[in-house]
Amino acid sequence: MSEFARFLFGRRARRRWIHLILGGALAMPYVFVGQLVVGPATDSRYVFHDLPLQLLSFAVGLPLAALTAALFPLTRSLEAGAVRSLCGIDAHRLAHGPARTRAAKGRTAAWFTLHLGFGGIISGMSLAVPPFAVFLVALPFIEWPADNRLGLPEVLDHAWVPALAPVAGLAMLVGLAACAAGSGTLLARWAPALLGPTPEDRVAAAEARAADLAVRNRLARELHDSVGHALSAVTLQASAARRVLDTDPEFVREALAAIEDTTRRTVGELDAVLGVLRDGDAPGTAPAPTLAADLDGLLRRTRAGGLRVTATVDADPEALPPVLSREAYRIVQEGLSNALKHAGDQVSVTLRIAIADEHLEISVENPLEHTPSCRPGGGHGLRGIADRARLLGGTAQAGAAQGVWRLSVRLPLKGPA
Repeated sequence: MSEFARFLFGRRARRRWIHLILGGALAMPYVFVGQLVVGPATDSRYVFHDLPLQLLSFAVGLPLAALTAALFPLTRSLEAGAVRSLCGIDAHRLAHGPARTRAAKGRTAAWFTLHLGFGGIISGMSLAVPPFAVFLVALPFIEWPADNRLGLPEVLDHAWVPALAPVAGLAMLVGLAACAAGSGTLLARWAPALLGPTPEDRVAAAEARAADLAVRNRLARELHDSVGHALSAVTLQASAARRVLDTDPEFVREALAAIEDTTRRTVGELDAVLGVLRDGDAPGTAPAPTLAADLDGLLRRTRAGGLRVTATVDADPEALPPVLSREAYRIVQEGLSNALKHAGDQVSVTLRIAIADEHLEISVENPLEHTPSCRPGGGHGLRGIADRARLLGGTAQAGAAQGVWRLSVRLPLKGPA
């Protein structure tokens, strides 16, 4: 019994009743338009006073409602929002955007017609039934004039009518609640089928998630390469400066200047990346570094930490495409950063950048005997290099060979952007 009472008068039932009344309110403009059609067609001046004509106006207005839903794609978004809030349907079962395809528009039109149809009927019952039910419940306590000047039906003169009237009134209220709960349950059951995402919507959502994930992965690579390289370089620069603090003041000054330059540039790049991650913030204005703009500066700051870097550049950085130049800069930066972190500042690193067979070739080498095993949790840098190379249509290889740790990257000059 409690389950039945909850079905009729529970919180969910009440919210769905409100949803139906909202549908009835939305149906009223279409009913008025239907009256403009039914009145002249039936030669009736007072359609509003005739219940059959009102129902006919309602029937004429529903196709107009379906046409409205088909013509305005945002109807699906508005209806789905109302269903999520009032009918207790999980958000993932409903579409979030406007109806774009013909199938989606057709289903939205069908839903809108059902919502307004059921809502109009339940709204009319909600207006008419409660007052009459209250009248029946109060009937035994009302004294009528003996001369029946109120024009009441003669059936009220029977003695059994006042005795059964309260029961009939309560039954009418329960029947109204049952109609509202049943209609609300039907609409809630049909909502996912009519307002749910179409296959095209699911594909679009998957593509949007993939694009968002790609952006986040790119930002993660930027943070790893930029901040990771800066921390490694600054750590070694500070360590080298501390060791020769009393014997080589000139080197200390160069190391401190390199630390200042490295941190200033990294803060700018970090602000640019975080600006993209923060909702509502515009991206930072720090330009992305490229080989053309900062290869010499990158080598200078790396050498300031004591790492001996021999660089051979057989390519014109100014002639490289901007995207290729930017990604190549990050690859070189990560290669030098790996040497700093894993080989230390006591080895010599050989960097070579050249163009061969319409490809930009980058190699970073350092002696293997000075390179300790990878730190726990490491490997993100090499994975990031491989991702960058793959997105540009190139290849990346890293490993030990003949006592040398070698990173080799090959990028097409005219690859996918």
